[in-house]
Amino acid sequence: MKAGVITFPGSNCDDDVVDSLKRIGGFEVEKLWHKDTPNLDSFSLIVLPGGFSYGDYLRCGAMAARSPIMEKVIDFAHRGGFVLGICNGFQILCESGLLPGALVRNLNLNFICKDILVSVNDSDSPWTKMIEPHSHLRLPIAHGEGRYIIDEPGYEELVNNGQILFTYSENPNGSTHDIAGICNKTKNVFGLMPHPERATDLRSQDGMKIWNSLKSYLGCPS
Repeated sequence: MKAGVITFPGSNCDDDVVDSLKRIGGFEVEKLWHKDTPNLDSFSLIVLPGGFSYGDYLRCGAMAARSPIMEKVIDFAHRGGFVLGICNGFQILCESGLLPGALVRNLNLNFICKDILVSVNDSDSPWTKMIEPHSHLRLPIAHGEGRYIIDEPGYEELVNNGQILFTYSENPNGSTHDIAGICNKTKNVFGLMPHPERATDLRSQDGMKIWNSLKSYLGCPS
């Protein structure tokens, strides 16, 4: 299985994602540059990593969403390819229209960097199939614009379609209904603010549960 990790100007978690994917095994990992327009047919997974793409000018993720490679990523997602956006990558997915809602400044207006607990809302997805429903994962967050917002009709649609995969146990940023991570209706596109790639060793290995869920779903060899 082949995984691509995109680097935008300002990305700072791309190498962490590469290391995580190599750590779990089963993926051939290739780094992709934001200005390129590669054929993604041979890839099983594309990851948009965390960081501060384009210095977070305009709105976080707004400029990266218009990078040349994103046209290929959007087409890849619409054809059923798996796309993961972490932190800034989640912002890019919302700005590109692949996920609903938006990420805005934390309610307290401060940058937050700490470990938090998230609750697994739905195990019926490729990203959570190996995780017990309503169990908790300890994952780190590091963001200033991590407050997920969506209107009530949009929220009801997320609930009805089982798109809310993670919620905060204690909401650190003021996100609507404690939302920490969502997927699209077909569940092949997933965005979350916490960093699973930073929870593969050391204090927590809970991020491995997300990677291993997708690996199992895709049937990756060990």
